[in-house]
Amino acid sequence: MKKTLLCVATAAALTLAAPLAAAEHDRCLDDACQLYALFDSPDAAGGATGAIAAARFGSWGVDLAGMDRSVSPGADFFGYVNGTWAKTTQIPADRSSYGAFAALRELSEARVRQLVESYPLGDPAKDGDAAKVAALYRGFMDEAAIEALGAKPLQPHLDAIRQAQDKPALAALMGRANGGFGGSFFAASVSDDQRDPERYTLYLSQSGLGLGDRQMYLDEKFAPQRERYAAYIAQMLQLAGWDRPQQHAQAVMAMETRLAEAHWTRADSRNRDKTYNPVPLAEMDAYAPGFPWAAFFRAAGVEQAPRAVLRQNTAFPEMARIFAEADLDTLRAWQAFHTADEAAPLLSKAFVDAEFEFRSKFLNGQPQQRDRWKRGVALAESAMGEAIGRDYVKLYFQADAKAKMDALVANVKAAMGARLEQLDWMGPATRAEAKAKLENFGLKIGYPEKWRDYSGLRIANGDVFGNAERARRFEWDYRRARIGKPVDELEWGMTPQTVNAYYNSVKNEIVFPAAILQPPFFDPDADPAVNYGAIGGVIGHEIIHGFDDQGRKSDGQGLLRDWWAAEDAAKFEAQAARLGAQYESYAFPTLPGMHINGRLTMGENIGDLGGLTIALEAYRRSLGGKPAPAIDGFSGEQRLFLGWAQVWRTLWRDDALRQYLVTDPHSPGQIRAVAPLRNIDAWYEAFGITAKDPLYLPPEQRVRIW
Repeated sequence: MKKTLLCVATAAALTLAAPLAAAEHDRCLDDACQLYALFDSPDAAGGATGAIAAARFGSWGVDLAGMDRSVSPGADFFGYVNGTWAKTTQIPADRSSYGAFAALRELSEARVRQLVESYPLGDPAKDGDAAKVAALYRGFMDEAAIEALGAKPLQPHLDAIRQAQDKPALAALMGRANGGFGGSFFAASVSDDQRDPERYTLYLSQSGLGLGDRQMYLDEKFAPQRERYAAYIAQMLQLAGWDRPQQHAQAVMAMETRLAEAHWTRADSRNRDKTYNPVPLAEMDAYAPGFPWAAFFRAAGVEQAPRAVLRQNTAFPEMARIFAEADLDTLRAWQAFHTADEAAPLLSKAFVDAEFEFRSKFLNGQPQQRDRWKRGVALAESAMGEAIGRDYVKLYFQADAKAKMDALVANVKAAMGARLEQLDWMGPATRAEAKAKLENFGLKIGYPEKWRDYSGLRIANGDVFGNAERARRFEWDYRRARIGKPVDELEWGMTPQTVNAYYNSVKNEIVFPAAILQPPFFDPDADPAVNYGAIGGVIGHEIIHGFDDQGRKSDGQGLLRDWWAAEDAAKFEAQAARLGAQYESYAFPTLPGMHINGRLTMGENIGDLGGLTIALEAYRRSLGGKPAPAIDGFSGEQRLFLGWAQVWRTLWRDDALRQYLVTDPHSPGQIRAVAPLRNIDAWYEAFGITAKDPLYLPPEQRVRIW
């Protein structure tokens, strides 16, 4: 597969040759979340006692050796900042992309590996969380025992599917799958109620597709993916011992194609004006007839909920009709395939290899399976992430980092307040509401004040499949039991060892786990300008999510309501549309016809532009009127922009990038490194960018929102 380095320029101007989880995770800095890597992190030896240090970037925060100063900043700013790194870096064989995020993720993996391999294997029922984590991890690492079982762990599920003699029984299997293995046309979740932020409520969303998005079923560009997917369905059914796998695969594919036609687009699915549609559970049969809702809700354990909030509400009647019209054999085969597909990583080598060959190698161009220890770490984290996080923060999060982050956040928040005062397009009533919302922003840094209690989770030595299934059930039972109850304001949507950040619109808070507070994002000893461009831009990005095209629809209490004057909203939307058009104009030379979806990525693009704008303002305020010193010939504002572009180092395999452009709400990293800058006057001044430069935008074409 090809490695692609995106070269940034407007499609109209030029196309350069190519040398690549309840707390609103779609609001993460990097889709929850899609992670990127920079350097190979050291592989921790099992049982090692020393902490694994993060690598620093140069003496003041920028990897000067990774730059390519033969490139003009105005022609290719990504290449200028990251060109030598891109030319000398190979995507690891077990990854489909590589950049700053995934390097830190690999570092986090190595640290977590060191922790879990140091936990003694005892009696999980009596010896606490460490013994449970050890059982999860070591059971997964025992390949011989897993291989000896073959498909046996799957058999009870397959037997239950075969024994489902009517539609209510199949709907019950779908309901049960919400806390276990298997598929469902409708995905249930429990989260903060957007219209009653102090209570939890039940949400239902469209589901049922085995390919990443409806577009992959309906767009001719994805015909090869559809053909290979049908073969994969047959392969999984055959491994599961299902009869007539080829025939059933074609029927499953046809049914999923009908579901894809009924599904909303991803862009529509993020529109909060359209996705809050409460319906009493008792009225679901009338609203979406043909699906046995009572059986579904009872099996999911949510029948006590007074109502469900439907996200893609107009898709539900058609999806229910598809279920009603499908024959039992097809529905059973569909459920058998999705159960085997989802469970495959926990089964014997034949299942593991089949799933990898299709989902990782074919769809994403990843040549090699990830090391087993990395997959074992992922299993342990998915089941007991906060238990591991308690030990992680003891080793890797220092109190002074939190203090410095508090100061940075305060400065960036103050800069946002100053920006609100300066906006010439916003009227006084809307401005007052925006200021009140900013004032009420919550902040969480590093790790939770209160940790999850895993005492009710039953883990057994040597039972990989059962452990994973019980962990899923434990998590779902925890969520569903909260329907109608008060929201836990102390809860986190990410573990401390997660390399990411997020904004939660219903809690109106921004959250920064410990693992992202490391170079190149944050280095307490780096030049402040670099920190403002890197983590300051991240802080600004998350603050701006409260004011992006969807986050702006909640008020300072997290309540979904329209607090905008009509004329101000119209001005905002006009500027947002201009920004979307800019992003859609970028070309991908090795992927003809593929473009960024401006509507899908709108929130993240606004977050980047506004976030960097207020980070720059905060940096200027931090100087207290004094001039910034020059370092290695770079001015303070130049260093800030270098810090921003450095965190978006990204390499892609073509197949992975194709998938990403269809399914992800973030623009690719190389675009993020440059696209916001083209709308910021200070960038032009800092690097002497003129109308002769390919990246130049005339002042009247620059988008100015926040």
